[in-house]
Amino acid sequence: MTTPLDQPVSTAPAYLGTSRATIDLGAIRDNVAELDRRAGDAGVIAVIKADAYGHGLIPSARAALAGGARYLAVAQLAEALNLRAAGVTAPLLTWLFAPGDDLTEAARAGITLSAGAPWAIEAVGAAARETGVTVRTHIKVDTGLGRGGSWGDDLDAVLRRAAELEAEGAVEVEGIWSHFAWADAPEHPTVRVQQETFMEVCDRAERIGLRIPLRHLANSAATLTNPFAALDLVRPGLAIYGLSPVPDLGRPEDFGLREAMRLTARLVNVKDAPAGQGVSYGHQYTTTEATRLGLVPLGYSDGIPRHAGNAGPMRVGGSTLRIAGRVCMDQVVLDLGAGSDAVPGDEVVLLGRGVDADPTAQDWAEAAGTINYEIVTRLGARVPRVYVGLDEGGSA
Repeated sequence: MTTPLDQPVSTAPAYLGTSRATIDLGAIRDNVAELDRRAGDAGVIAVIKADAYGHGLIPSARAALAGGARYLAVAQLAEALNLRAAGVTAPLLTWLFAPGDDLTEAARAGITLSAGAPWAIEAVGAAARETGVTVRTHIKVDTGLGRGGSWGDDLDAVLRRAAELEAEGAVEVEGIWSHFAWADAPEHPTVRVQQETFMEVCDRAERIGLRIPLRHLANSAATLTNPFAALDLVRPGLAIYGLSPVPDLGRPEDFGLREAMRLTARLVNVKDAPAGQGVSYGHQYTTTEATRLGLVPLGYSDGIPRHAGNAGPMRVGGSTLRIAGRVCMDQVVLDLGAGSDAVPGDEVVLLGRGVDADPTAQDWAEAAGTINYEIVTRLGARVPRVYVGLDEGGSA
């Protein structure tokens, strides 16, 4: 048995810490360009919410703009303000704020504020009056998702009040938008119903005097599968980062996309273990023969799903392995196999590109019983992001 004193170690270059997520900004740029091509005459509003789905807000924003995005969108008001503070001046939509939130800074920063409820259009109007700025707004319509936006009498009230505020010069009703419930199942009957409902609402808005130039309904799935939903803008999120929103219909490469995130770590311990050895908390995994165990310094505090124990895939050398036992806060264990020649410091690939035979976000989603959106978005802040593929000016 190898002893700690004579155990070999890898001579590979050191990481920034024990793990890193390498983000290919060139891939984000090219994915946006491909989505723009697919959208035809419609422009792209690039959704970079949730720290750009874990890829990094500011670098991803610049990469999306380099790919031809006409507009950016984030969910939280703070995200929008952070973009402006970083010098990103492109048109920018945000939609999640609460009654009583101060919208004046957003108004002064030229941020477009969504209005999805009667109180929200009043708040936008109040910010405009207080600042003396004409605030752009996009009206959020609930066409059947049953989540954000207005419907019924509330929607009528929002449309009427928006028209009044626009007549006063307080707001510019620049856009109207909604969100599909089943875009990832393009043949689902709700897709057509929501699309028809949305167009009816657009007609109602026009009848009360609103001339709204930007209508947007298509998310990533609809952008790839439903050209009739393109309208004036498409609003992809997940696909920007090279992941398929419709994995049952195609892999990223089938849609001309490539994954932007590669998550890797280094083995920090490798040791021999006998047959019958329990591994990790609760011994939910037991070795069936003499083998070698490798310790990977990533855990649920870094975003590795705890429910991916005995399932999450990782690649070491030429072998794809599964987590052995439970996912711990800071680490997981791999059963490397008796014949493994892995040593401390060797690279472990958790996420990469399927065309390179690396585990993908979709592989992890299937292993953890979730969706690929969650896999990349949950990646923790202590995992360093390393950016490649674009220079500071957004060039290749």
